[in-house]
Amino acid sequence: MENIRYDLITALPEIIVLGMAMFILLADLFLKPSNRIALYALAQLTLLIAAYFTFTTHSPGVGYAFTGAFVDDAMSDVLKLMIYAGTALIFIYSRHYLQVRNMFRGEFYALVLFSMLGMMIMVSGQSMLTLYIGLELLSLSLYALVALDRENARATEAAMKYFVLGALASGMLLYGMSMIYGMTGSLNISDIHHALMNAPQPTRELYSVLILGLVFIVAGLAFKLGAVPFQMWVPDVYEGSPTAITMLISSVPKLAAFAFVIRLLAQSLQTLAIDWQSMLLIMAVLSIVIGNVTAIAQTNLKRMLAYSTISHVGFVLLGLMSASMNGYISAMFYIASYVLMSLAGFGVILLLSRKGFEAEKLDDLKGLNQRSPWIAFLMLIVMFSMAGVPPTLGFYAKFTVLQAALQAGFVWVVVFAVLMAVIGAYYYLRVIKLMYFDEPEDKQPIEAPIDMRVALSANALGLLLLGLMPQSLMTFCGYAIIRSLS
Repeated sequence: MENIRYDLITALPEIIVLGMAMFILLADLFLKPSNRIALYALAQLTLLIAAYFTFTTHSPGVGYAFTGAFVDDAMSDVLKLMIYAGTALIFIYSRHYLQVRNMFRGEFYALVLFSMLGMMIMVSGQSMLTLYIGLELLSLSLYALVALDRENARATEAAMKYFVLGALASGMLLYGMSMIYGMTGSLNISDIHHALMNAPQPTRELYSVLILGLVFIVAGLAFKLGAVPFQMWVPDVYEGSPTAITMLISSVPKLAAFAFVIRLLAQSLQTLAIDWQSMLLIMAVLSIVIGNVTAIAQTNLKRMLAYSTISHVGFVLLGLMSASMNGYISAMFYIASYVLMSLAGFGVILLLSRKGFEAEKLDDLKGLNQRSPWIAFLMLIVMFSMAGVPPTLGFYAKFTVLQAALQAGFVWVVVFAVLMAVIGAYYYLRVIKLMYFDEPEDKQPIEAPIDMRVALSANALGLLLLGLMPQSLMTFCGYAIIRSLS
């Protein structure tokens, strides 16, 4: 009885999110369209309650629930709090956008909460089965969200591409997990780690099976992160999805994907680090090259940000590739920084969009400084941060992962990454040039709710403030990783 009580308390935030998602779906049936603002309030209240219980039940130690399949540690709690904050910003930024496009429905909020539940399960998964269930819940919710605008043929096409390629990646991941299970006899992360640590020297055949399983797992993870050569879905899905959904896909799921990588590679398969390091190295280099070079040729703002995401994932992989505590902390710091940058960037796009008009082309930003100097300044901060210009948060994020890679002995990779970052700065600076030096093509007044303007201002200015004082976020990430992996 005591074990059941502990299990329920440990998973209380997940139970709250699940219950509220179903309640919102039911409440939508009885609410008039004019009263649907209550759904928005309920969704935000859900995040607040979940954050309260995550914070109040936190302890510095590591607790296991559901016979070891679910873990409550510092990394899971910190990442969950980041996921709540990011999702709250998504709800604020997207409310007006959804209202003017007749998409302000209970399905949106229920699906976002279900996807967030999947992320929370991924973050706390201590079994390969738990991790996979969380991943599928997140993926299926995102597929449905991409196709939420039924009248948009592009969105339907994007959802189909995402679904087909996602199913392929999930199959590869599951196949790799089954091989690891066959070799170790367990699905539990800790048991797999101990089995590999204490196992006698494997024969050539057994070692080949382990490495083959590792290859399939890394390939599945690479797809979920959007790393080269599994990045084909990213630009098409970013461009085809409604902008509010693109913002969701590009931001908070990356936190869950990071936790997924840490659980599988850093915790269970750490003894095979020398093998997965080389795989991550190749993917990191290719992601940085293809992401930055291809982004230069884009005229669609969402596609440009999609290739930008691919290059940022490459930098995250540089930190993970180091296979050291410093590398993991740097990668977590980078992924948290990127989520803030992505939310602010897409927040500006949503702010500039209006009924019947999507601000998704680079030319739509022309002369933004003449239309609204403050919004242009916020976008300037976002672009500088993505380019890694000091004193923004993006500069310190790039600096930390490059430093971790350098300490791990990858000198040539660091030099190469710095050169590519300089090349990549071109397409970010092009956006600034359009905003400040070109005449506006669109002279319509910018209309947006006051809460959206305030949240967006705080988000963008936070990139500058955290860039000047990065130690607070770095300490947060260090606490999470050290407490969970030491």
